[in-house]
Amino acid sequence: QVHLVESGGGSVQAGGSLRLSCAASGRTFSSVAMGWFRQAPGKEREFVSTISGFGGNIAYADSVKGRFTISRDNAKNTVYLQMNSLTPEDTAVYYCAARNGRGYRTSIDEYDYWGQGTQVTVSS
Repeated sequence: QVHLVESGGGSVQAGGSLRLSCAASGRTFSSVAMGWFRQAPGKEREFVSTISGFGGNIAYADSVKGRFTISRDNAKNTVYLQMNSLTPEDTAVYYCAARNGRGYRTSIDEYDYWGQGTQVTVSS
């Protein structure tokens, strides 16, 4: 079992930045790949970014590539999502997820554990 707690969400103006954190507990952190997903009102949850267990492999959705950066600190059992150049289209609840296994995945169905989500609101 892995317990995930996100933090760092909030309200920001377009062009601003936020850094999300997700603290994990319950398993050896490097044994799980991590992902960030988001869900806007009225839309399905979508993939944002993922990172492998040791951080060597990373992937991003095209919509955030070049603006968002995922990283992890296995000593602190924490994964981060640095979000820059935010736009109103980035407004959503952001979820941290973990999957059993070190290999990263982009599909929601591949993840086994989810955090409660943190709201990100970007105003124009």
